[in-house]
Amino acid sequence: MPQLLLEIFSEEIPARMQQGAARDLERMVSDRLKAAGLTWDALTTYAGPRRLTLVIDGLPAATPDREEEVKGPKASAPEQALEGFLRKTGLTRDQLTERDGVLYAVLSSKGRATTDLVAETVDQVIRAFPWPKSMRWGSGTLRWVRPIKRILCLFDGKVVLFDIDGIQSDALTEGHRFLGSGQLLKVSDFVDYRTQLEREFVLLDVADRKLRILEQAKAACAARGLVLVDDDGLLDEVAGLAEWPTPILGDMDPQFLALPPEVVRLSMKVHQKYFAVRDPSKEGLAPNFLVVANVEATDGGKALAAGNSRVLSARLNDARFFWDEDQKVGFDAWNEKLKGVTFHAKLGTLAQRLERIVAKTSDVAPAIEGDAGAARQAAQLSKADLLSGMVSEFPELQGVMGGYYARLAGYSDAVSDAVRDHYKPQGPNDTVPTAPVTVAVALADKLDILCGFFAIDEKPTGSKDPFALRRAALGVIRLIIENELRLSLRQQIEGGLQLYRNQGVTVEANAAHDLLAFFADRLTVLLRDQGQRHDLVAAVFALGDDDLVRIVRRVEALAAFLATDDGANLLAGYKRASNILRAEEKKGPVPTGMGQTGLPNQPEAETTLAFAVNAARTAVETALETEDFAAAMTALAALRAPVDAFFEAVMVNSDVPEERDNRLKLLGQVRDVMGQVADFGQIAG
Repeated sequence: MPQLLLEIFSEEIPARMQQGAARDLERMVSDRLKAAGLTWDALTTYAGPRRLTLVIDGLPAATPDREEEVKGPKASAPEQALEGFLRKTGLTRDQLTERDGVLYAVLSSKGRATTDLVAETVDQVIRAFPWPKSMRWGSGTLRWVRPIKRILCLFDGKVVLFDIDGIQSDALTEGHRFLGSGQLLKVSDFVDYRTQLEREFVLLDVADRKLRILEQAKAACAARGLVLVDDDGLLDEVAGLAEWPTPILGDMDPQFLALPPEVVRLSMKVHQKYFAVRDPSKEGLAPNFLVVANVEATDGGKALAAGNSRVLSARLNDARFFWDEDQKVGFDAWNEKLKGVTFHAKLGTLAQRLERIVAKTSDVAPAIEGDAGAARQAAQLSKADLLSGMVSEFPELQGVMGGYYARLAGYSDAVSDAVRDHYKPQGPNDTVPTAPVTVAVALADKLDILCGFFAIDEKPTGSKDPFALRRAALGVIRLIIENELRLSLRQQIEGGLQLYRNQGVTVEANAAHDLLAFFADRLTVLLRDQGQRHDLVAAVFALGDDDLVRIVRRVEALAAFLATDDGANLLAGYKRASNILRAEEKKGPVPTGMGQTGLPNQPEAETTLAFAVNAARTAVETALETEDFAAAMTALAALRAPVDAFFEAVMVNSDVPEERDNRLKLLGQVRDVMGQVADFGQIAG
């Protein structure tokens, strides 16, 4: 079947926008062609520095003919309703069919040529393309990320003719800006298109560009006994900067290695897009860098390497200036300047935020058996580097530079490490600190952020989370769980909110409740990602427990229990008991208390269940006191057989009031005993 090939050729597309643009192109074209009734075998998109490309294999030459039946008004409907339906369908009254007193219109439409649909689709997609930033050029009305130069569009080897704002479609493309022949390339299909581009020094697929970069970069390093410092983010970026990427290894002045390695790497990455290099036989970085050029130099890249080395030296000289000047200023001066920096209009200055973090650290440290004095000292230093010259230049180094400056100022390793790492974990894949002093400051920092924005009702909504509160909550949860900290989350939240009240901030009435619910939601997401069912988390959270470590252990034990036959059957019995009790509660008060034994004509199954419930209650309470949740589940498992036998042999709604009351009490006891472990009513199944 025919193939569609589309290329939108423009001036340079920013690297950070390319892959998103490829996805948008695929989505927008797919949606429009599917809506028109087209299907295909395969669709692929490509993005690079100067082109977006789409290829669809297996498109039919035209859309299929369509016949659609549209339901209309009743035959007895007023004349106005009939006239409206006729206008809508474009038919006359005698063209309608009547069935069961209702009028129907059968609308038929001939299929359309795919080339016509493609021309319309490309026009619509280009005009509605959702670039994060776009521009208009010349006297036209078209907007694109950069000026469009040409549009290649072929279907079944022939040009799909259309004109968009003066840009006429054709079968032509261009090769590499510098290495190519400079001639326009006429192509016939995708294979020819890709082959000609590679001959003209253009790698169409970003995966091919990344592979070329890595292979040649590692080879260049290995030739000098060095290894590349991996950086996936930088690799993604440079693969979008060059159509024919060519790695070149350069040298830098060794004196700059006296700077912290994070400073050197960030100077390379942020300003110059260079990879760092290291000597595997030594600690730290090597006095080299690797730049990815967009050309193949005749001298092997020597001139390019030398020029880039001079530029890097200028950048690193700036960094060295900040490094030297910051050491002359120090923490006291930086902390004093925090008084003049607003954290948030409703939450005060950074100095006030620091005051709260110090207070919260003092509250948290004893609970995690940390050195309260060292934790308080680290908290007092934690935000100072935000006012340093280095962090002003490289915001990514907040905390990192504070750790270096604290160590140079003579503070202990524990304090310096806490200043460095208190922002961790900053994402689901980031490492979690384990040092008690660091954990105390990290918890205080994140709890303060969360309490503050919930206090002023600035909660995340939908996909919007401008203050990264979801990340902060996940950080708190991971710090607590992975360090097995036994904290009352509710107390920590209420204490954090009180610190804001002490500073005159008006706290929303439901802030504590909403924030606790937010933590429950984040914990559910975390455990679901680890394979746990969300309904089990809800069932445990419903008990009102706020010890995250205990909650997770209870969820794990509950999941293991429900995976057994005893667990699944007991859950069914619980739901049956709950349904009966709910039905009776609608009629009036349901009797409560202990079910009795030894009643006249009492069935053996009823007596057995009464003894089993009492035994289970004792066993469950004992197990829960020692947090032996596996034992609690084992105790519940002992109820499975008595509950099954009870429902098989006993009629709950007996005509004898005393029998009915006793049996309802027994079912209430079953529900209550199981409810000590989890709210089984929230569990699906």
